[in-house]
Amino acid sequence: MGVREKTYREGAEQEAKGSAREIEGKVQKKVADALNDESEQFEGAVKEAAGKVQKNTGRAMKDLAD
Repeated sequence: MGVREKTYREGAEQEAKGSAREIEGKVQKKVADALNDESEQFEGAVKEAAGKVQKNTGRAMKDLAD
């Protein structure tokens, strides 16, 4: 497997993991909203933001491999 293929595959994996993390954060925020739990709302927001960063990093890696 060449460098391009490896970079693309790793980018796709990071994009998928980031999307899942982003969704997990959104769900955590919604549950925390319902329970009026500010610390969980914050943790959900942080998880969502981290997921977005990870997802976009994966997309950038895939773009570099193209």
